[in-house]
Amino acid sequence: MTVSLPGWNHSTFTHDGVTHETYRKGVGPAVIVVHEIPGITPKVLDFAERVVSQGFTVVMPLLVGEVGREPSGGYIASSMSKICISREFTTMAMHKTSPIISWLRALAQQIHSEVGGVGVGAVGMCFSGGFALGMMVDDLMVAPVLAQPSMPFPIGKERRADLNLSPDDEAAVIERAQHGCQVLGLRFTDDKLVGDRFSTLREKLGDAFIAIELPSEKKQDHSTLTEQRDDTSVERVLDFFAEKLL
Repeated sequence: MTVSLPGWNHSTFTHDGVTHETYRKGVGPAVIVVHEIPGITPKVLDFAERVVSQGFTVVMPLLVGEVGREPSGGYIASSMSKICISREFTTMAMHKTSPIISWLRALAQQIHSEVGGVGVGAVGMCFSGGFALGMMVDDLMVAPVLAQPSMPFPIGKERRADLNLSPDDEAAVIERAQHGCQVLGLRFTDDKLVGDRFSTLREKLGDAFIAIELPSEKKQDHSTLTEQRDDTSVERVLDFFAEKLL
């Protein structure tokens, strides 16, 4: 069901036979905001509005779930099951880039061709947390933000450290980092869904990886920019976008 968001332009984007709805608002350089499970919740929308207010064109693709619906146990489970069976997402496979990354890269190229600027920014959250890293294989991705990257699901030691990238894409990301492209990552310290990926990112990217690690106050602390929003971290993300894109 299509939902109207006041001030947001609703459309669809198709690449390689795959179509998803998109919501767009703002002016200025492009930032792709990729929602977390279960969908574009009110707090994901709140974060996107903050990015818009700082002088950016924000595009939110709807990859699963609904727009504007509050999270609940049943809704989260429903969205999770759809992600697990979809061929667009590699939830368990190691050393493999999720196919949805190709779609997101094409979306970024399209919006950049329209609004221009030095490049594009992106933020992924939870299951989409590592997507901005995969988009970094393109030179136009200059401000990648990883909020609690959680795929592949951290079952076993190797998956806990995996970056959800193919060997070729990982090599391209490392090369870009070596040439100065920084990556901003956020997580709560006790968030088991993130696994050991921050250690891998430090090892692979060195000083190009900027880690924001927040002390966990509750077991369920996970969503750094939305459900358990840390205002200081939100401001750091906005500063990162401004530094790289404006």
